Amino acid sequence: MISNVQAYRASLLHFRNDPAFDEHATLWHSDGLLVIADGKVVAAGDYDSLHASLPADTMVNDWRGKIITPGFIDTHVHYPQTDIIGSPAPGLLPWLNTYTFPTEGRFGDAAHAAEVAEFFLAELLRNGTTTAAVYCTVHPQSVDAFFERSHALNLRMIAGKVMMDRNAPDFLLDTAESSARDSEALIKRWHKKGRQHYAITPRFAPTSTDQQLRLAGELAAQYPDTYIQTHVAENTDEVKWVKELFPDARSYLDVYEQRGLMRKRALYAHCIWLDDNDRARMAATESVATVCPTSNLFLGSGLFDFANADKLRMPMSLATDVGGGTSFSMLQTMNELHKVGRMSGMHLDAHRMFYMATLGGARALQLEGTIGNFAAGCDADFIVLDPQATPLLSRRSATTDSLEEQLFALALLGDDRVITATYSAGARVHQRTAWI
Repeated sequence: MISNVQAYRASLLHFRNDPAFDEHATLWHSDGLLVIADGKVVAAGDYDSLHASLPADTMVNDWRGKIITPGFIDTHVHYPQTDIIGSPAPGLLPWLNTYTFPTEGRFGDAAHAAEVAEFFLAELLRNGTTTAAVYCTVHPQSVDAFFERSHALNLRMIAGKVMMDRNAPDFLLDTAESSARDSEALIKRWHKKGRQHYAITPRFAPTSTDQQLRLAGELAAQYPDTYIQTHVAENTDEVKWVKELFPDARSYLDVYEQRGLMRKRALYAHCIWLDDNDRARMAATESVATVCPTSNLFLGSGLFDFANADKLRMPMSLATDVGGGTSFSMLQTMNELHKVGRMSGMHLDAHRMFYMATLGGARALQLEGTIGNFAAGCDADFIVLDPQATPLLSRRSATTDSLEEQLFALALLGDDRVITATYSAGARVHQRTAWI
């Protein structure tokens, strides 16, 4: 006997596959019913088919006129950079030195880290993001602050301590040995505690010695169900720098592969300046490109090559990359994703962009069957989208002739105002209120 049944009536949107490779990937119920119990999905389908099976005393939450979809999944974001979003700089490396490093230096203060973590998580939920792969700082207390807040909210989050033992200010450096020791202690404290997951997090190759990267690879082998997250091939100046630092590597990506850092659950941000050999290695190892369109445009880093990524079936997912990224909104990120695709000769339709932000993210994280769609048994992480959230969006929604047009309008015209409510494990963790 199922207890604690909750039901939500609205249009339902989710996916069972990537629409780029499966014409039947999209699951759409214009008058749908989502049934959950004890924080898990029980059923999702047409209202007419499911409502009679509800227990007699079940209250149906009526969201007709709105769209329920799985919560968005952001596979690359920096919570300590919340306060420097939108900071001017001529490129990646000057931006790091002028804004990022000084800001991250403050996270040795546990109270400051806790305050930023609280705001950051609230901002994610306000934008409909229920799972994210998050960078903390070099300070272990920044990780504790993040996970303490996420665990209290019962969110499914991934995070890790940055490992960085060279080419950064002294106040942000650890050592190869201390970073491995601290990371292992944090794994033991937080990995799989409730809905929390740990990510081994070397910032990027230029700020880690060979020894630090090798120790990170050893940790990744010792704890194979943890995540790995880092950056690769974002900027041409960065690529040149890596070649100078690691002259024996075939490519920037090869620096990581040589040190045991390519496998399932390995997340590589940007992946702009790769060649086909790199893309083939990503596919073979099931390492994932986390595509960050707003930061790539903001910092002038380059355009992600969708055509060659698809040709080699390189795994990819969508990410905001705040604070180099310019919005917490995955809808705004889809907006820029589409434009990056167009500039590189690819048309990304709305079905695929919503897939990348939901089931695509879950697959990137090896969490399909846990989050990302409404298959029975999945966590009940979902959001309520309002196609009438703004006057312009409402007017455009009234004239759409297809699901593609409606979703495309949401992606191109939507922002945080579209998110009416956000639910995590069946509990409402955000409800939109009007700003006056």
